[in-house]
Amino acid sequence: MKLEHVVSAISEQAKKIIAVAHAEDEEVILSVKEAYNLGLASFRLYGDEQAIQRLLHKHELQRSHELEVFPTDAAHASLEAVKAVHFGDAHILMKGHVPTATLMKAVLNKEYGLRTGNVLSHVAVFEVPGYDRLLFITDSGMNIAPDVTQKAQIIENAAAVARGMGVPLPKVAVLAAVETLNPAMSATTDASLLTTMNRRGQLQGCIVDGPLALDNAINLHAAKMKHIDGEVAGRADILMVPSIEVGNVLYKSLVYFAHAKNGGMIAGAKAPIVLTSRSDSAQSKLYSIALAITSLQNESE
Repeated sequence: MKLEHVVSAISEQAKKIIAVAHAEDEEVILSVKEAYNLGLASFRLYGDEQAIQRLLHKHELQRSHELEVFPTDAAHASLEAVKAVHFGDAHILMKGHVPTATLMKAVLNKEYGLRTGNVLSHVAVFEVPGYDRLLFITDSGMNIAPDVTQKAQIIENAAAVARGMGVPLPKVAVLAAVETLNPAMSATTDASLLTTMNRRGQLQGCIVDGPLALDNAINLHAAKMKHIDGEVAGRADILMVPSIEVGNVLYKSLVYFAHAKNGGMIAGAKAPIVLTSRSDSAQSKLYSIALAITSLQNESE
């Protein structure tokens, strides 16, 4: 499957409403325009009204009941967008030109936020040139150094997103620098525990194996050369990274070195949260919108 197929497969029935926090951004408006013109969603744009209006005019977009602008100052744009989702005026939250920490502070607001009590985690999907399937990476943008309990929830979040994208039983590779258990390397001990949890039915809806190094997680030849067997080795759908640094570097390496197409969202909240880097392209933001809509549509089916 390609990401453009994900976009084209989105149902136009029960069109979703997306609240965009700090929408006064060129790439954000370009992604909004593409999604709007494709009939994927309608939008509520929060932020500097004059700046948003200039961008709408520049890109030949007209305000309407499906493309509304809600003037807010910089200090309140994130909270107002979150409140729209909290109160049911929108189905999906989208990050605009705002630091992730600012948006997440609003998401975690005790009165109006979107917290559920579960771990929130970032799930990125990549279409890598020359790779035969979509590849999911978690967590490259939220949890700094999760413990094994948090990692289990991160896997559950990513597996749910992957299933929504048409992977019925996602194969999860828990990454480490080596594929053997080493008590001095916590990534390997965590991976072993997560694998055991999966085999005992404590982690369901996916197949988990680890520790696996990156090469033998995604390349069948590399796995065979190292005599690593199993359903996940060489065939991983989801790469579970041991820390945010690893995830961040892997994410950006695929974008800038491999020129992979990508999208990203936060899972585990009351509603999907479209979250990409402020430097990501309009195309990446469009794919992120499609990822969030797809996860929501499949959740409701």
